[in-house]
Amino acid sequence: MGCEHGCIYCFARPTHAYHDLSPGLDFESRLFAKPDAPALLRRELMKPGYRVGPIAMGTNTDPYQPIEGEWRITRGILEVLAETGHPLTITTKSDRVMRDIDLLAPMAEKGLAAVALSVTSLTPEIARTIEPRAPRPERRLAAVRALRAAGVPTFVSIAPVIPAITDHEMEHLVEAAADAGAIGCFFIPVRLPHEVAPLFRAWLDAHFPDRAAKVMGIIRDIRGGRDNDPGFHSRMKGEGAWAELMRTRFHIACRRHGLVNRHVPLRTDLFRPPEGDQLRLF
Repeated sequence: MGCEHGCIYCFARPTHAYHDLSPGLDFESRLFAKPDAPALLRRELMKPGYRVGPIAMGTNTDPYQPIEGEWRITRGILEVLAETGHPLTITTKSDRVMRDIDLLAPMAEKGLAAVALSVTSLTPEIARTIEPRAPRPERRLAAVRALRAAGVPTFVSIAPVIPAITDHEMEHLVEAAADAGAIGCFFIPVRLPHEVAPLFRAWLDAHFPDRAAKVMGIIRDIRGGRDNDPGFHSRMKGEGAWAELMRTRFHIACRRHGLVNRHVPLRTDLFRPPEGDQLRLF
């Protein structure tokens, strides 16, 4: 847990607050790692009652932060999943995912893997402000091209869309995703759960004081008059006129650039539990 990318909107920040750490500076400088995660995963997959289903990596915090280059925890997890024929999805904003193409490509060929690269802005100044230590947008799009060339189903996630700051780039981001060979694209309006909201407000005051009130006004309109909507489904798409306008623009752009956003079903029938101390008899 934690994020070396410094993303101001990251909704994993409340996890640090749960541990009595600052969701601000501590979140970006004090990281929680589980070096034994591959071994723990292997043990879980060996349980007789385990029921296979796609494992989603990157839903709480990015699995390809700089620390992964040394710890290689994500790679260890992928090795276990590849060995056992277990399906997975990965969401990341890092081109470091290309390091594991040697594992992901054979899994994708069997229908076991799909990847989503998050690209928030194509404007360098805005990208540096929102995600100051994350790989540049062009490097992420290069990762999309590399993954697609290797046969890995790859999507582009335009997330988050921040009204009055990045929403004007939506059509350009869809076009860039299509040019990179993505098989689909989706977007999520900015979310401000728990401790993220005051940090986001402070960030707005520091970097966009001229439009801070407008940004928060649109966010509240999208979120039913609140800073955040905790509803599991509604929080991903928003409500009201602004949210509907975003969806309309997005769908028009996808049609224009041939992004049909097809579903990629992942197979579960290839799973075989890892070997334990006693090898399988059959």
